[in-house]
Amino acid sequence: MPTKAKALFVIPVFIPHEGCPHCCVFCNQRRISGYREKPVTAQTVQKTVETWLDRKGPVQRKVQVAFYGGSFTGLPQERQRELLEILAPFLEQERVQELRLSTRPDYIDQERVALLQRYQVSTVELGVQSMKDQVLALAKRGHTAADVVQAILVLRQAGMEIGIQLMLGLQGDTQATLRQTVEQVIALQPDFVRIYPLLVVQQSELAEQYKRGKYVPLSLEKAVVLAAWMKERFEQAGIRVVRMGLQAGPELEASLLAGPWHPAFGELVASRLMLQQTRRLFAQIPVQESVQLCINERDQSVFRGMKLANVKRLQQLDLWQRITLSTNSAVPRGTVRMVL
Repeated sequence: MPTKAKALFVIPVFIPHEGCPHCCVFCNQRRISGYREKPVTAQTVQKTVETWLDRKGPVQRKVQVAFYGGSFTGLPQERQRELLEILAPFLEQERVQELRLSTRPDYIDQERVALLQRYQVSTVELGVQSMKDQVLALAKRGHTAADVVQAILVLRQAGMEIGIQLMLGLQGDTQATLRQTVEQVIALQPDFVRIYPLLVVQQSELAEQYKRGKYVPLSLEKAVVLAAWMKERFEQAGIRVVRMGLQAGPELEASLLAGPWHPAFGELVASRLMLQQTRRLFAQIPVQESVQLCINERDQSVFRGMKLANVKRLQQLDLWQRITLSTNSAVPRGTVRMVL
């Protein structure tokens, strides 16, 4: 089972498109994140943190400031110091306990990591997307799988918590290559993973390819199936999956052209996994025998599925009428247990 996630109060700071000279075929980050004009200033970062800390109130959770959007370690060192130094007083006063940032695998080396350590950055997420070089090349990522391996080695030697972001539906990716990517990532043993289905947004190179019929996005159903398999495989290996699907927002929805978009993509995946667990439990008992299943009380809607999709499927399989459902807060979230 995966390691239990730390309870965090995350304060987001967006630095969209900063620090990255590359333009991946799918990228149109200004639209995705809502960035339009000037880069964020140190004063803006300070004000953002103050605002969120006021909002937090007395809740006793670790506070983490997370830089989203850009390739942080690709920024000039002076710019990195500007953004990190403003957070030093919050860390010294213990009003903030952790700093997290995202970057590219090829923008990690000992010098860059030493700077992050100096400012107490504890978590680094790498935009990996795939571990297959041919897939990365088609996406115009500008890095290789070898860069990922090297980056993780440097981060691990520095004692950093490591996250990996992966994409579903990239050009040239198949079920076989996706499985290879997952197994290669498992071998690298990151602390956590994020899974994003590839979406086609306007004013991206991928949008032009889509319009010309050169790219066909995954269906929502296929993306859910693949993400569910990935999540299950990672968790079997003890690696947390902390998010599936992009954060909903008006800018993303306004720019979306095609692809497996759903504002509750993660819930769709969780529902599918609970359905799979239920079917496996039924496979262990004689045909026509009834069973009492127990789930966490907060999982009732997920178990039944969006628009009762799981209930309808279980009815089609003549299984729903054989279920007596109970709840127990002690059952781990996302788990279906048989009561003997």
